Amino acid sequence: MKRIRLTAVLLAAAVVSPALTTAPAGAYDKPEPRRTLALTWQDEFNSAGGTRPSTSKWNYNLGGEPNWGNEEWQYYTNRRENVSTDGAGNLVIQARKERLPGMENCQFGTCDITSGRITTKAKFEQAYGKFEARIKVPDGAGLWPAFWMMGNNIDEVDWPNNGEIDIMEIIGSEPYTLYGTVHGPGYHSENGPGGETGNSRKWADDFHLFAVEWSPWEIVWTVDGRRFHSVTPDDIPEGADWVFDHPFYLLLNLAVGGVWPGPPNASTRFPAKMLVDYVRVYS
Repeated sequence: MKRIRLTAVLLAAAVVSPALTTAPAGAYDKPEPRRTLALTWQDEFNSAGGTRPSTSKWNYNLGGEPNWGNEEWQYYTNRRENVSTDGAGNLVIQARKERLPGMENCQFGTCDITSGRITTKAKFEQAYGKFEARIKVPDGAGLWPAFWMMGNNIDEVDWPNNGEIDIMEIIGSEPYTLYGTVHGPGYHSENGPGGETGNSRKWADDFHLFAVEWSPWEIVWTVDGRRFHSVTPDDIPEGADWVFDHPFYLLLNLAVGGVWPGPPNASTRFPAKMLVDYVRVYS
């Protein structure tokens, strides 16, 4: 997510580099070769409708700005109305236009938007492997769905020194563009090594499989099985540290407003829903 300042607290999903590696619509590389992978963690979200995420797998981040550092408008809750299953095999992270007690203290926006953000911090963390989620993102100005990863040493090492891998970010003002980015010391905010790829249809029109394959020497981004971006230690600024050599945990969230996506407008429809069919991790 784009940031305008650093904070010592956990921040929301990542930035776009002005010097992006770009693949035009339909111009993916050939599909990655099939390899034998071992499933190490998964959530299929097959519970009855209205079930909140399993506390054995997920935590909630709660509250609003200034916690997230991006001037976002949403207020994260742990309510079923914001994060729960739909009974059809999906987790629904829902941004709603409503006002709750405590939201009047928000610093940005209209103080009347709730949403959800969940993480596997201290419950599942892994270094290297394939991390994927099948997601249908919402469409609308100011919406900012993300699937990403954060270095598990965030409590001891401030961002961005702990590392961040953004697997998927799509913003409502650019509905045909998918972003993938990394952030670390000396390559954070607007100079994080990032890539993008276009699509002939809006990404919100259907489910897509967003993934990274992460090894000690390379991080590769794919969408629907096709590679569109990669980063190696050679791609980060000279003298900077490659901080992608320890376990990371997963995050899913739907942010609204802020510096990068801009505000929602009269055409943005609430509630806005991010549907997650499954999340799977392999080694």
